[in-house]
Amino acid sequence: MLGLFQSEWFKLRKSKVLPILLSGPLVGFFVGFALRYEANELQGQEWYLTILYMNLTYALLFLPLITGVLAGVICRYEHQSGGWKQLLALPVSRGKVFVIKYMLVLLLVLLIQLLYLGSILAVGAINGISEPFPTEVVWKSILGGWVATFPLVALQLWMSILFKSFAAPFAVNVILTLPSILVINSERFGPYYPWAQPFSMMYIGGNEGDVFFIPWEQLLTVVGGSFVLFFLGGFLYFQRKAV
Repeated sequence: MLGLFQSEWFKLRKSKVLPILLSGPLVGFFVGFALRYEANELQGQEWYLTILYMNLTYALLFLPLITGVLAGVICRYEHQSGGWKQLLALPVSRGKVFVIKYMLVLLLVLLIQLLYLGSILAVGAINGISEPFPTEVVWKSILGGWVATFPLVALQLWMSILFKSFAAPFAVNVILTLPSILVINSERFGPYYPWAQPFSMMYIGGNEGDVFFIPWEQLLTVVGGSFVLFFLGGFLYFQRKAV
């Protein structure tokens, strides 16, 4: 497993993935940096308003889209010049290959979340926010958003293995991500739409108790259920994939 992970990491380093990792946090940073408000009208809400506006762009659009891009990048080499045959000719099981690729994408998404945390801190320092930083709330938001991407990463990895074209799985992800802008406002459909879960898990209100993470029941049914469905679907498809 370690050797396979090192091999995947070596291929990823040659893929110029750094701009992808920085794109979402940079967009969030510029949104937060451009935000202007009257401090005397907020009185203790500067951090929450800043993070809310940053999340509207980052968590609602960029985070779900980036999962598809990373999954496509991590399978790009195998779709070129018979790469799947070469990889699977090695003494490794297909199951281990799928799990390692999945874990690597998750680690990259976690890195993006940490970079986004850095952009939040940078915006606060530049804009001169003097309030105490809501450390616990923000960490829950960062980790919650990461957990919410588990099923999306599984589905995007499945799509990236299924399609040889990089554009095809990305187009599927875009088509499913864009409705989140409307679905998130629906009390009926918003809580159950997988592409809306990163924003729901990262949403914070004006008080420390107003962290609108998905309730445990919903977490198990929506995030957990869709993760099991997408992961097993991709895992079983890869086991039977003709190379």
